[in-house]
Order: sequence, then structure tokens, then C-alpha cells
Amino acid sequence: MLKIGLIGFGFMGRMHFDNYTRLIAEGLPVSLNAICDIRIDELKNAKAGGNMSTLQEVYDLTPYRLYDHFERMIADEELDMIDLAVPTYLHAEMSCILMEKGYHVMCEKPMALNAEEAGRMVETAARTGKKLMIGQCLRFWPGYAYLKQCVEDRRYGAVTQGYFYRGSGAPQGWFLDEKLSGGCLLDMHIHDTDMIQYLFGSPKRVSTLGRNVIQGAGSDIVSSHYYYPDGKVINAQADWTLEGDFGFYMGYRVNFERANIQFDGADVTVNPNDGPGFVPELSADSGYYGELVYFLNAVLSDRPITVCTPESTAATLAVIRAEAASASQEGAWVSVAEPAHP
Repeated sequence: MLKIGLIGFGFMGRMHFDNYTRLIAEGLPVSLNAICDIRIDELKNAKAGGNMSTLQEVYDLTPYRLYDHFERMIADEELDMIDLAVPTYLHAEMSCILMEKGYHVMCEKPMALNAEEAGRMVETAARTGKKLMIGQCLRFWPGYAYLKQCVEDRRYGAVTQGYFYRGSGAPQGWFLDEKLSGGCLLDMHIHDTDMIQYLFGSPKRVSTLGRNVIQGAGSDIVSSHYYYPDGKVINAQADWTLEGDFGFYMGYRVNFERANIQFDGADVTVNPNDGPGFVPELSADSGYYGELVYFLNAVLSDRPITVCTPESTAATLAVIRAEAASASQEGAWVSVAEPAHP
């Protein structure tokens, strides 16, 4: 039985909690033993906001041992794995401390605030032998996993163009402090930057425009072009200033030599050049479920992480760094540095 501790019980902590509850009910040999948050007494009876819905608004946590500091939790509990759903500025330090203490770590995205912190996480995972995976959930989202298959097996030929987009209203609290969250670029836009890097490898150069709307939040609206030597035209945009009744949207449109594929956040539609369009049958599970299934099974069976390696997610941060530099230079093309790994 794999014993898990969950640190952080805001929106993402609750999303992970929902999926642990489901996985335990489905018979996966794991147990969620303890939950930790510095505001646990407040949060256990409060709602948490996010751009998707959790299964419950208020959670009954009486079956779980609750803590308000992670060091007390790991001192009192016998755990095998820690799920980190804490603010971004804590990811690197807490992940490294926990791996040094012998725990496998599932860490929410983004990996860290910068490439140096990400490199330290990669090094610590390699040196300690503990499994580390970052929750870049789109890699496990059925609509994006299907696109990955099409790119890899070239069933429709090579990609010629791709457009990726996500948008919502503004988050609250620490998310709106660029020094703590990295702003929209690092917190929201990174989903699509990571998917682009996962699909096509790191671009050689990027050109990014960013606009600040909310004081202190950094670039709240971003649009990036990614240069690849084969000439495919790739763009991604994000905007977290879409208020009113907009809600949340994510999607893509990718053109191949012999088809185009679109995802509207719910369904994938494939339009072959020489035949009628169709909607492939895909799993209804979310990427949050998929990433936890993958990581937990890797830990249980001691299999290596291959879909979402620490090195790969660190490479995404190197792309984000170049995008931030480009945005500060009004869209100038900036080369993407190769991240250093042990």
C-alpha cells in the first residue's frame, strides 16, 4: 500500500483529493493518510476557486489526519509519497527537501519560478533516486494525448501550422504577484508552451508580446511565436483578463499535410483532406486523473517516468525564460538556451 501525504488544500489540492478518492475506490493500492495546509482550519470548511469545478464545494476531512505544517506531518506520519499542491515559489525548495528525506514527489505545475530552481530539482531527483513528476496535465489530457499520437506516427504527414489558446478571468491572491507566481506567462501560458515543447521539441527561438493589465501581475495577456527550422508556423496565446461570463476555455487547431485537427476543450475533430471529418472516441477522464494514475503506477511498480520527466519540464522553463525576455524587448526574437542537467 502506497501511503500519500497531500500538501496544499486550495483548488489544485482539492482537485487531486477528488482523484485520489476515485482511485482508491477503483482499487488502486494507495491511501491518502494526511493533508497539510498552513490554513487547514480555514480551508476545511471553505470553498476554493479555480477555472474548473471540483467535485465538492466543502469537504469533510474528518477521516484524515490534518496538519498546518509539512515538517510536523512528515515527522508524525510514515509516508511514501508527497503530493505538492502549494504556491509556485515553494515548489523547488519543498520538492528538494522532501526528496532528500526519501519521499517520491508529485509536484503541481509550473515546475519552479526559474530554470535554475528547475535544474536543482532535476539534480536532486537524479542523486536521490526518488521519482519526481511535474503536473503538466495536458500531456495526459485525452484531447492533447491524441494530438501527440498523430504527430508521432505522422498518420496525416508533417505538421505545417499550430495554434494553441487558453483564457479565463483573473485568479486571486498570490497568483497576481509576478514575483510569486510568474504571472500568466508562467502559470497559465506554460500549459501550451509545455505542450508545444512536448510535441515538437524545444524551439530554436521565440518571439513574445505581452501586455500588463493588472498592476504587479506581469504579462496578463501573451502571444508567442515559436521558430522551428522545418518552417512550421506555431503560435500560442493566453489571457487571464477575460471577465464577465466568459468562464474558461482551452483549445488548439493544428494543420498537417493531409488533415487538420481541432480541439474545443471538449471534443477533438479531425478533418482529413480527402475524406469526411470525424470525432474520435476518447476517454472522458481529465488530465488530472491521468497524471496521477501514471505517476502512482510508476511508483508502485518502480517504473521510470518517461512521459513527463523532470528534464523535459525543465526544458519548458527554458522556453518560458526566453519568452519572458522577448516580451521585455517588445517581441524581439530570443534564442532558447539548452538547460543544463546532471
